[in-house]
Amino acid sequence: MEQEGVIKFDLRFTAGAPVPGDVITELNKWRNILWQHALIGQDPCRYDGYGFGNISRRIGAQDAAIGRRAFVISGTQTGHLKQLDNHHYAHVTAYNADSNQVVADGPIRPSSESMTHGVIYDLDQEIKIVLHVHSPDIWRTAIAQGIPVSRASVEYGTPEMSREVLRLFAETDAREQGIFSMGGHEDGIVAFANSADAAGNRLLTALACSKR
Repeated sequence: MEQEGVIKFDLRFTAGAPVPGDVITELNKWRNILWQHALIGQDPCRYDGYGFGNISRRIGAQDAAIGRRAFVISGTQTGHLKQLDNHHYAHVTAYNADSNQVVADGPIRPSSESMTHGVIYDLDQEIKIVLHVHSPDIWRTAIAQGIPVSRASVEYGTPEMSREVLRLFAETDAREQGIFSMGGHEDGIVAFANSADAAGNRLLTALACSKR
């Protein structure tokens, strides 16, 4: 099994000030809900004890160039924390899937899934929120629920995963559903929408359906 929480891209990180607290208010509301449902967290019996799950929000004026869509994302290995504040978020300013590079600043290094979040933002200007969680229940029932699934051979946080997201958007209804399962990343589920409420509710709906 692949090791959870390992940054696989070339990270160019500069220590800096935290983002303003109001930037993460909506994100944190849903982060708390997802944590309560164990969709984000840390469990010594899962994934070798590493934290799991990360969330992001598109911010600021957006450059038209691919890979220049700034966003804030929860920091790497923060899953064990019951609540986050603005010191637990990083600011991603650029990313390039081809060169496997992410540029970020803030008080903490960004999540190992930052590249995947960035690629999703590039694919649709209307997407404002990306939520990556871990749910054994949704993951095992994804096909039965009609949720698009990425190829099992593609690992998280890699250039291949970025290309796989492109394929899902082109060949499946992932864009319309606002959710997909990561076939090569145990229990990994990604939801996205133009608001945290919409993305979060997609996850809770899929979770409820998985238990029927």
